[in-house]
Amino acid sequence: MHYLIVFIFFILLFIFGMTLLRTGLFNLSADSLKKWIAKLTSSPWKGLLVGTLITALLQSSSAVMVLTIGLISARMLTFHQSIGIILGTNIGTTFTTEFITFQIDNMLFPFALTGGLLIWMKNKSLKSIGLILLGISLVFSAMKGFEFLVHPLTKIPIVETLLLSLSTSNLLSIITGVILTALIQSSTATTGIVMGFLAGGALNLGTGIAIMLGSNIGTCVTAYLASIGGGKEAKLSAYAHIWLNVVGVILFYPFIGQLEQLGYMTAGEPAVQLAHTSVLFNVLSSILVLPFASVFASFILKVHGRK
Repeated sequence: MHYLIVFIFFILLFIFGMTLLRTGLFNLSADSLKKWIAKLTSSPWKGLLVGTLITALLQSSSAVMVLTIGLISARMLTFHQSIGIILGTNIGTTFTTEFITFQIDNMLFPFALTGGLLIWMKNKSLKSIGLILLGISLVFSAMKGFEFLVHPLTKIPIVETLLLSLSTSNLLSIITGVILTALIQSSTATTGIVMGFLAGGALNLGTGIAIMLGSNIGTCVTAYLASIGGGKEAKLSAYAHIWLNVVGVILFYPFIGQLEQLGYMTAGEPAVQLAHTSVLFNVLSSILVLPFASVFASFILKVHGRK
């Protein structure tokens, strides 16, 4: 039981680290981000580029969706402009999964020490850099914790049974990804946990991919909650986010085996394979929808516009 408690601690540590990292990055660029979103989204492809860049910068698709919905509620952005941004957030979030595969173990303590000192500075920029460095150290420490706990956790009967069930059912793995991400409000944290289990040999790549697909649906919960009370167009944007992610997962579900084979070809380490596969899935699904952005917006208006 104490291993499960430690595991939950590392999940919280990962989320806290991501929050510090995101806060530091946001504080350095908040005003510019709002201007980019409001002014550079006149067409779907521009929205996709802006959404990708800002999500990569903030290290969170949920944060960008909440920011976008806030701008829609403030009437600084329209529902149609948000379609490209949504497509971009799905691509931009893959930068985070790639980032957490880096090997920077030797830098974790210097980052934590430097960050811990800088956050006490009065200068806003130095304080923000301190949050970024401290956040990075906590995220990567949590990743090491996930990997360390794999073997002790797999000896717990209920965990062993769950992992066995996941390895034999892609649908169950997707559902697990949805539920876990909805609960912890972070698709990145879900992917980080899966990467730890992949590195420890407790999961196979196909199962990891299925959970990653589910996390794309689970992350929609945050945007939907943010849209409540935000007006009609904010709700439409949240619905569009849900539809895009659900349909994307449905389309790629039959090809999980093919994605797994492509993953094996891209890298030698399972965690890196999953990161590369996440990039492939999100880029392909967004690019496939981009030419039909206007049609998709009309579909959302037809289905949800009267509600």
